[in-house]
Amino acid sequence: MNKLRLPTYFISHGGGPWPYMTGEFRNRFDKLEHSLIEMRAELGNTVRAILVVSGHWEEEGFTISSGARPGMVYDYHGFPEYLYHIKYDAPGEPELAKRVQALLQARGIEAALDPARGFDHGTFSILKPLYPEESIPVVQLSLDAGYDPALHLEVGRALAPLRDEGVLIIGSGLSYHNLPAMRGKEGYEPSRQFDAWLQQTLIRSSPYERAKLLLEWEQAPSARAAHPREDHLIPLMVAVGAARDEPGAVTYHQADFAGGLTASSFRFGDAPVPTTADSEAG
Repeated sequence: MNKLRLPTYFISHGGGPWPYMTGEFRNRFDKLEHSLIEMRAELGNTVRAILVVSGHWEEEGFTISSGARPGMVYDYHGFPEYLYHIKYDAPGEPELAKRVQALLQARGIEAALDPARGFDHGTFSILKPLYPEESIPVVQLSLDAGYDPALHLEVGRALAPLRDEGVLIIGSGLSYHNLPAMRGKEGYEPSRQFDAWLQQTLIRSSPYERAKLLLEWEQAPSARAAHPREDHLIPLMVAVGAARDEPGAVTYHQADFAGGLTASSFRFGDAPVPTTADSEAG
């Protein structure tokens, strides 16, 4: 495997178990799915394991999934019965979980191991189209329920060495997450305004300004209209922290989701350039 520094990602993961569905609901996520397929192509064969920080798992403090064969967490409601029996069958990696714990503890950040935690849809909804072969080990890291942006940026900084060890760090959430407003047109303009702020902050600001603005995200245009509860935004802080001073780029952007909602995903750091051997192996 090519030894490269992997970029980090913040991915807007879409709705529920969409990759396991067919029909109109699945088709809403065609642009997102295409972006994940492109992401796989740009990563090539450089990823040996994946660490996902999901907006669907929070604890008092940080917790790391450490089981060798994770199960599933069906954390959604109102879908057909068969979607409560699906399986993303990637292995866990207990040694990576311990490595994550050690990196955090070295920064004075306590983290527990949870061998029973399964994959929630913030994880399997993106990994199913990204790595459908289900062979790359996956570990999840919870959010801290206090949602402190500074703390989650620091968590990302602590985890940055993993990027040189073949571990892909993904923050999985949504750039806009106001479920009641998603059901009508109320969210169209707030999602556009907040997305424009994200573009300016993550792509066109200096690394110092980027971190400062993220700490003050509640001052952004339509911030609380876009994120009444910031569980789906805070994974971004970990991805940015782990990126250190490296630049941001858009990997997915959609201004017409569900009629007129705006959503985006971002990469931090340069995409690896796989060798010929990597490309053939992938």
